[in-house]
Amino acid sequence: MKLVVTKEALLEGLQRAQNVVGARPTLAVLSNVLLETVEGGLRLTTTDLDTTVQCQIPALKIERTGSTTLPARRFAAIARELCGSEVTVETDSKNDVSTIRCSNSIFKIFGLPKEEFPKLPELQDASEIIIKQADLRDGLKRTSYAISMDETRYVLNGILFSFKNNQLTLVATDGRRLALYETELELPRSQEREFIVPTKTIIELQRLLNEDAEVRISVTQNIVAFHLGNVLLISKLVEGNYPNYRQVIPEEAREKIKLEREMLLNIVRRVSLLSVDKSSSVKLTFSKNNMDVLAISPEIGEARESLPISYGGKNFSIAFNPEFLLDPLRNVPDEQIDLALIDEMSPGVIRTPTGSNFLYVLMPMRVSV
Repeated sequence: MKLVVTKEALLEGLQRAQNVVGARPTLAVLSNVLLETVEGGLRLTTTDLDTTVQCQIPALKIERTGSTTLPARRFAAIARELCGSEVTVETDSKNDVSTIRCSNSIFKIFGLPKEEFPKLPELQDASEIIIKQADLRDGLKRTSYAISMDETRYVLNGILFSFKNNQLTLVATDGRRLALYETELELPRSQEREFIVPTKTIIELQRLLNEDAEVRISVTQNIVAFHLGNVLLISKLVEGNYPNYRQVIPEEAREKIKLEREMLLNIVRRVSLLSVDKSSSVKLTFSKNNMDVLAISPEIGEARESLPISYGGKNFSIAFNPEFLLDPLRNVPDEQIDLALIDEMSPGVIRTPTGSNFLYVLMPMRVSV
């Protein structure tokens, strides 16, 4: 194999591909990126056996076709430091030693043959759905922070994708809070599906999505693939049945309070500076046309801040985990939010008044502040 590519294209391809490479892979070849010449360019593939990224970059010249695998992170580090604009990659197929030339720099890197690299999963008889990348990116931003990190509850270690009733519903929960996003799309009943995409794939997908194009989703019984222009992201699905998330959403609320999102975000962030551990909370106390945000730490002290609001209900208080309260405030762009409350012991619900496509359910903390 011998070809010439621009440094910019090579570095962009390696940066897209290298993220799925694990720090301590079970097989040596899983540390490598597979390089293959294709018509007009170079294809780069990396995998950890659960998640695979494949992208294609243009080549200035292909003198000899072929393939090899090279250490992904080291190759990317070399590409980043090269001084010239054109990079020549030449591989001796007998011993899989690749020579990288750029300006006055020459690197020789030991690789492994293509035959040792795992084959890509097959997508035969896959259902296909096309949606706007901007819609998917917006939905993942509004929900991904609520994914459970508890590996014993593996069905919650990802986001539920539900394609039903001409809409896509994204759901993430860790049992203490739930984030839900919906967007409309035209969908034949035969294409209706539900599946759980694992956390690592969600993180990678968020890196790859942009606003200006569509994403084609291919899904089989245990594999999902996201086609994003010249990038293909393939992942195993999380096995199991997602819990009935609808039953944890309160149907009615005693109080509905409109709040300025950014102002509330800043107040909770300031007051929660006294939160010292995961068991800490902030207490919201409501009285006529006023809300107090309070945090007390026996070891440190007390923080309190008042916010004038439109409120005429009964005086009462409710406590939340400050980080869980901050997460949706950081990730929705709306100027206002609606906070719906029932009582001190029932879940609170955050919605965006500009539409009903997002909601966030947060369990209160049963501790005094």
